[in-house]
Amino acid sequence: QTNSSAAESLYIPKPQLVEDRKLLHDFMDEFSFVDLVTSEPSVRITHIPVVLDRNAGRNGAIWGHISRQNPQTEALLAGRRAVIVFHGPHSYISPTWYAKTEVVPTWNFASVHATGKLKAVTGENAMRDLLTKLIRKFEEPNSPYDLAKLPQSYTSGLIGGILGFELEIELLEGKFKLGQERSEADKEGILKHLRTAHPEPSLYDFTANFYARPKNQ
Repeated sequence: QTNSSAAESLYIPKPQLVEDRKLLHDFMDEFSFVDLVTSEPSVRITHIPVVLDRNAGRNGAIWGHISRQNPQTEALLAGRRAVIVFHGPHSYISPTWYAKTEVVPTWNFASVHATGKLKAVTGENAMRDLLTKLIRKFEEPNSPYDLAKLPQSYTSGLIGGILGFELEIELLEGKFKLGQERSEADKEGILKHLRTAHPEPSLYDFTANFYARPKNQ
């Protein structure tokens, strides 16, 4: 956790606290589909992809955009404080995986919270730069896609429908609950069973099942 006037948003027992900024930034780069959380004037949560600028400010800055139809734009335009939540892998942990099984089950996970004040990004050129950053991050390295090659009459209309933001990170909180405080035998058991645990459905599987639902549902 970094020194900041921003209030902590996450309960972190000491064994699960991660303060290595490079590790946290690497995590944020890898798991960059996030929850944008604001509490004023009411609680709003938007799920969006973001891009991290590691070199901005003391702890980095996060860039993204939301629809102008989204009520959360009110918090953005007012420069409210927000928390951006990055979620990593997670899994149920069975007591049968431990050397001594007379314990209770748990859930292991990793997450990072980034807190700061929102700053609106306006102006078509600034928005094009922001979108270019996002596209460059998520497109394949050799992708031929180029936003600049699309007709400006088309992209200008779309850009007018979104509102960009920058959040300079005031407080960075990392919680990695991975059983790292347990015995070596327990950690070996966790790794052994996670390796063979049933994986979560992929987005392909979920989408295919959703498409296959009866049309009247």
